[in-house]
Parts: sequence; structure tokens; C-alpha cells
Amino acid sequence: MSNIFRELLKKVGSGNHTGENLTRAEAALATKMMLLGEATPAQIGAFLIAHRIKRPTGEELAGMLDAYEELGPLLQSINSARPVIVLGIPYDGRSRTAPISPVTALLLASAGQSVVMHGGDRLPTKYGIPLVEIWQKLGVDWTALTLEKTQQIFEKTGIGFLYTPRHFPLTNSIWEYRDQLGKRPPFATMELIWCPYAGDAHVIAGFVHPPTEGMFQQALTLRGVSKFTLVKGLEGSCDLPRDRTAIIGLSAPLAPQQQGLTAIERLLLAPRDYNFTTKNVPLETTEQLVADMQCVLSGKPSELMQTALWNGGFYLWRSGISSDMQAGINKAEELFSNGAVSAKLQELTQVVNSVSKAVYQAV
Repeated sequence: MSNIFRELLKKVGSGNHTGENLTRAEAALATKMMLLGEATPAQIGAFLIAHRIKRPTGEELAGMLDAYEELGPLLQSINSARPVIVLGIPYDGRSRTAPISPVTALLLASAGQSVVMHGGDRLPTKYGIPLVEIWQKLGVDWTALTLEKTQQIFEKTGIGFLYTPRHFPLTNSIWEYRDQLGKRPPFATMELIWCPYAGDAHVIAGFVHPPTEGMFQQALTLRGVSKFTLVKGLEGSCDLPRDRTAIIGLSAPLAPQQQGLTAIERLLLAPRDYNFTTKNVPLETTEQLVADMQCVLSGKPSELMQTALWNGGFYLWRSGISSDMQAGINKAEELFSNGAVSAKLQELTQVVNSVSKAVYQAV
């Protein structure tokens, strides 16, 4: 048993009247002790559920990110005209609405905007379809690649994917606790704003509950991240909804800080203002989703194409490639119709297969 960890557990688990928030340094220490197995299983399980009940603070999230930076993997800086976009998407995947982020990543990369994604396999508590599974169905298998090979692919194609079971195996035990507890611990919140990229980055994260946005704002400010986008997206992802007005927070680093925080500019985007139908595409099966994605990549009109244009237009604008939202939508439509996005997938597939073949030959 760790007496040091017991004291940290007492702070977060003492209830409303006597409980305390952890400092940034204490949160980093607690995270490292859990990842390295220095705390006992009983202590770890108790901490995770107590911290969930208490709710994490932005300072605690910053400390947890500090620990991830110390112990976890990083893709190294690449030559990029714009900050690399890091998409933070819930690791437990999607179960109700069709995800579009892999298509968004291909679209952005085809326009010269590099993108980093990260995640693992099907995870609790939702056990929804994860990003890595969608990529596999599209012909891109990230799971067998070393970090060095992933870096090579990232440099060549503008798309990188950190597969945590391989690249950050210390986190695997946390998912076992998450399964046994049946609740998402604060790690599941922190993972959304984790930035496993060493260069200039633009962190984009989804959220569900409004208070989470404030926690993200504080944590990112403390971490020195000045460019971020926070989206009240579909199932906590970065995907903009079509059935309601999209609520988005844009970092405004040149504006006066709000109580020591990077200022946020509120953006409300209504799909009907851009002639999109106001409904989300449901997730039926993985096979159907991938078939629909292939139709989008081939430039064919569909409901999922409407989602791809809605999201692609926003992110092309937000990244600075397009001058405004409508210009971004027009640019997205052009890149889908002229085959540029499909060509990017073909390029990515070829590079990944080439690198993977080299790995197997070396073995």
C-alpha cells in the first residue's frame, strides 16, 4: 500500500464538507502512481470513483496531462504551415450517430492541414465503434505500427494516429478499472484534450456537459495551449450536430484574458442557415457506415455527405484554409467531387501498407 497515495485519496474522497481539490502537482503525482502501479488496486479503484463523484477541476486535468506528457508518447514536430490539428474524441466510441471524423481528417490533409488522432479499441463504458476500427475498414491499419513508423507516415501523409494500446500501454490497466466500475473516470475527460504532438498544435475537443468546457478552458490555459476549439458535438465528439445549433467555443488568445484564462469566443452555427437538413445520420452497422463513407469519398450525394460538408466546411474555415464558413463548405464539396480526398486515402493506405511490410520483413 502507498501511504502517499492514501493521502491523495483522502483529499478527493472525503465528501462535500471536508474534501479538497488536488493541486496540479498532486494530480500529476496521483496519475503517475496509478499508471505505474505504485498504488494498490483498491486505492486506484477508490480514487477513480471518488474523483468522478467529486468532479475534476481544470487544474487537476492539467496535472493529469502533465503526467501523460512525462510518461506517454509524442509525435515529433513536422514542417507545417499551420498548427497541427489534434482531434480529441471519446475513446469509448460512438453507438447512436454516424461518426465523420476520419473523413474530416482525410479532407483536411488533402487541403494541406495535418491532423493527429488518438485512441484505442472498443472500450467501456459505451463500447461504441472506435476510430481505429473505422480506419481498418477503410484499409488503414494503425495497430501494428511502432511510434517511429507512425511518425514516418505522419510526415509523409499529414495524418497520424497514436494507437494507445501499443504506444501508451501504461493506460491499459486504467481501462480495466473503468470496465469494472461501470463509470467513466476523469481520465475519460482528460483524454479529450490530450495533445500527443510535440510541435505547434491546435487542440480540438468535444464535450457533452457545459461545465466541461470551463474545465477544458482552465486546463488548456494552464498548459500554455493558446489555440483550441471546443465543440458540444455528437456523443461528446468533435462532430458538429445537424439536428440542433452547434455550440462552439473558439480560443481568442489576442483578447484580454478572463480571470487568467484564455478568452473564448462563442460561436453558434445553425445547419439550416447553410441549407443543410436538420437531422443526424444514425449509426446502423460498421459495414453500412464504411460503405456510406466510401460513397462520400467518391463524391456521391447522400445524407452522410451532408454531414461531411457541414463538418468539413467548418474545419477548413477554422484551420484558416477557407475565409469563411460558406467558402469552407464550397471547398469541401470541391475536394470531394474532384477526387482529392479519395486520393489522400489511397496515398495513406499505400504508405501504411509499405511501412507495415517493411516492419514484417525486418521481423
